[in-house]
Amino acid sequence: MKRLFNRVPLRAGVAAIGLGVLSGCASIDIGQSVKRINDETSGFTQGNLSLATNDSEKTKLRGRAHSLLEKPLSQSQAVELALVNSPSMQALLAQSWAEAARTAQSGRIANPVFSFERLRAGDELELGRALSFGLLDLISLPWRQSAASRRIEQAQVKLAADVVDQVTLVRQAWVRAVAAQQTLKYAEQVYEASQASAELAQRMQAVGNFNRVSRARQQAFYADAATRLASASHLNTAAREELVRLLGLNDAQVDQLRLPDRLPDLPKEPVNPKAFSAQASQSRLDIRLAQSNFDAYAKAQGLELVNSFTDIELTARRNTKFDNAAGTSSSARGYELALRLPIFDWGGMQRDAFNARTLAAANQLEAVTRSAGSNLRESYSAYRAAHDVARHYRDEVLPLRKVISDENQLRYNGMLIGVFELLADYRDQVETVIAAIDAEQQFWLADAAMQASLIGRPTSTTLSVGGAAPSAGGGH
Repeated sequence: MKRLFNRVPLRAGVAAIGLGVLSGCASIDIGQSVKRINDETSGFTQGNLSLATNDSEKTKLRGRAHSLLEKPLSQSQAVELALVNSPSMQALLAQSWAEAARTAQSGRIANPVFSFERLRAGDELELGRALSFGLLDLISLPWRQSAASRRIEQAQVKLAADVVDQVTLVRQAWVRAVAAQQTLKYAEQVYEASQASAELAQRMQAVGNFNRVSRARQQAFYADAATRLASASHLNTAAREELVRLLGLNDAQVDQLRLPDRLPDLPKEPVNPKAFSAQASQSRLDIRLAQSNFDAYAKAQGLELVNSFTDIELTARRNTKFDNAAGTSSSARGYELALRLPIFDWGGMQRDAFNARTLAAANQLEAVTRSAGSNLRESYSAYRAAHDVARHYRDEVLPLRKVISDENQLRYNGMLIGVFELLADYRDQVETVIAAIDAEQQFWLADAAMQASLIGRPTSTTLSVGGAAPSAGGGH
């Protein structure tokens, strides 16, 4: 009896260990996943990425969003607001959590199937019990766990890339919204000046001091300014609403949203090409994603090769027969082995498909690796060109326009030019300022694109600086 009792804990321990091994991969910890993304993409998230999984965490995030909206929203604050407030960002994290959990599940062995049957024939009763499980699943468990781990890593990199993409969209939307608001203010000034010019021309024509052509010219300026104001008003609304959607604001938060009056000042010096190369991430997300995709296919080929041929199922069976007439019973134990025979389908198409996917993944990795340097060079070129154009407006065009404006003011005070020439110069000056705002906008858009390219998420770097500065000589 003592020996019997000593075996029970031993068997229980062995069973526990067996269950632990067969349970497969550990559970997915979304908190650790989010923390890792905050660490790897700290230049984008500033550690503010989080997933609210209960009411307490949701309340905390709403409180942070409210505090951010209490003052004009800077670009970095806009990014933080999107991370803590946007339902789309929360959905992205939750969806990644779900996909990671499904991937981890694929690395576990399927639960065994227990079947029970009861057969009666006259005075005989037969009870059958069977426990079945996939033998091939059990044999291949280490390989499937390894494959699941690689796919989880791939999902982690993809989530980080998606977060970087969203942050870049927020950064660029903020730039467009602030620039559109700034442009609208100057368009309103142009409109007011043109309106004053048109009204004055109408009065002067009425008293005979202005001919019809001169008056029509001032009226045409006024009509153009009205059209430009309407367009600027819509662009301001569209840019602001784009930012609202990316921030995930509700109606009450939209009313709270305030933006700075102008874009930030240009940096004193652009990023040096050598510093730019040094900042380029050695673990670019695009290369890591392509590499993990290739590894997942390449290392799973052996398992897929076996699965394409056959499948094996092992069943442990015990049947008990009762003879009521004789009052006896007997038991029979044994096992069944089920093997899928490759007669009609040898799995050739499955193997071809998998080989093709592996080959495609290998070539995609090569393509991404080759294009990485090109993307960086293009991104830096756009950044540098936009910086040079914006600085040219700031240091050359705007000061020159101010000199012309000051001189025309002196000429007007000395009665050397009339009010219409002065108003025309004012319109030209504001047009130059609007072009300078557009140049600054292009720089900050290129800056956001360059930061994304550094980490391996290149975006469009097409420059579209809006129009050259008006002629310095005016046209008075």
